[in-house]
Amino acid sequence: MGCLKKKPLSFLLIFVSIHAHGTLLQEADPARQRKPFFERLRRLEEQFQRFQQVTLTHLQDIANNYNVYSNVDARFQSLAEESQAITLAVNQSQAAIREDVAHLKTWFRKSQRRSQKVDVQLQALNLSLSTKNRQWVEEEKEKKAQREATASLALSISSLRDVLTGLTQQVHSQDARLSALEGQLQRTSPGTEALGLTTAPNPTQLSQQGPGSLQLWRNSQTSRSSLHDRSSPQDFTGHVQKTQKFQAPGRHQSALPRTHQGPGNSCSSGPVLIFPNASTENAIFLSPGFLTPLRALSFCSWVRMASRHLGTLLSYATKDNDNKLVLHGRDSLVPGSIHFVIGDPVFRELSLRPLLDGQWHHICIIWTSTEGKYWLHIDRRIVATGSGFREGYEIPPGGSLVLGQEQDTVGGGFDSSEAFVGSISGLAIWDRALVPREVANLATGKELPAGAILTLTNTTSVGGFVQRARCTCLEQCP
Repeated sequence: MGCLKKKPLSFLLIFVSIHAHGTLLQEADPARQRKPFFERLRRLEEQFQRFQQVTLTHLQDIANNYNVYSNVDARFQSLAEESQAITLAVNQSQAAIREDVAHLKTWFRKSQRRSQKVDVQLQALNLSLSTKNRQWVEEEKEKKAQREATASLALSISSLRDVLTGLTQQVHSQDARLSALEGQLQRTSPGTEALGLTTAPNPTQLSQQGPGSLQLWRNSQTSRSSLHDRSSPQDFTGHVQKTQKFQAPGRHQSALPRTHQGPGNSCSSGPVLIFPNASTENAIFLSPGFLTPLRALSFCSWVRMASRHLGTLLSYATKDNDNKLVLHGRDSLVPGSIHFVIGDPVFRELSLRPLLDGQWHHICIIWTSTEGKYWLHIDRRIVATGSGFREGYEIPPGGSLVLGQEQDTVGGGFDSSEAFVGSISGLAIWDRALVPREVANLATGKELPAGAILTLTNTTSVGGFVQRARCTCLEQCP
């Protein structure tokens, strides 16, 4: 740019020099000197001087402007560099802000999910407390009714004893009359007695002996053999008292306790998966998951617990909902309680307290969308049932199925307080509701019902410290 400005300036100086040289040549010619010419030359010189001054002024202005333009270019260049630095800093700030916003969104979602879980737990605790309160009221009513029934039974027993005492006295009196009657008969008919026979008195003679003799004679005619076979009235009284003790126990007599019949020896149930601790890495993934929508479900497995809370047996999560199907318990719940969740936040709280004894137990949890019915089997017995639970609902396919951990996100988001600690064997899932006979066959090791959609053979990944063992019978497993 500076070179372009210098070239017109050089041409202008050359033009001025040539014009001045021509003028001087004209002045040097004496033949052409005239007065008007000199006047004209003087005017030209004045004009040249003025032009020269204007030219110098313009040249100075051009030089000044050139310096200004050079400074402006340098300033523009520095401003451009500063603008690039500012733009880079702004981009870095925007990236950091976006990262912080993403962290805040993630934290907010986690907080929201935890808040939902806390709300669900509070609702579960409230429901449990209300259920316990109702049970306590019903138990108090039952105890009161039992106390009233016991008092009424005691009064009935007392009155029955009084009646039996009176009856015993009447038997004694009738026996005395019968003995006296037999003596009179022996005295009146000695010949007959010698033959071993007795002559029965007529009804008129018996009516004269007393009001009870006639009835006693009639009874003796119909059941004389029974009267001879009976040894004494005390035997009859003892028999009645024994019958009384059998039919009506006393107030302090309690019924025999019901003994729990365990599953017995369980053999040929397949591999055993052992979860030794509550690590968030202990998880088993099953694949494929549910390939079709489920309108019915049966989950059965042999389970042995190693902690005071049940933990998560099964978790099925999709992109829409991380709690589409969950069987989980945590250390904040009532010991032995588990939440049966189908489509969060709807759930039912089930009690699995028999599993806390550290022994092997067989459980089956069955649900059908028809009327929302569900059943809980423990060791072949139905211990809980209900209806109206997710009636008409479908469990969607395409999710992630995990054993031993509860998913907060698809395939992750595990929490050690919800981890399963214990052993699992013979796990299987059906897309239909098993009948009690099939559950009993499973619990006794007879056969596996047809149509199982998932078993432990579908295991694709075993994480953490989960161990796999094979035992001939479950009772022999470590």
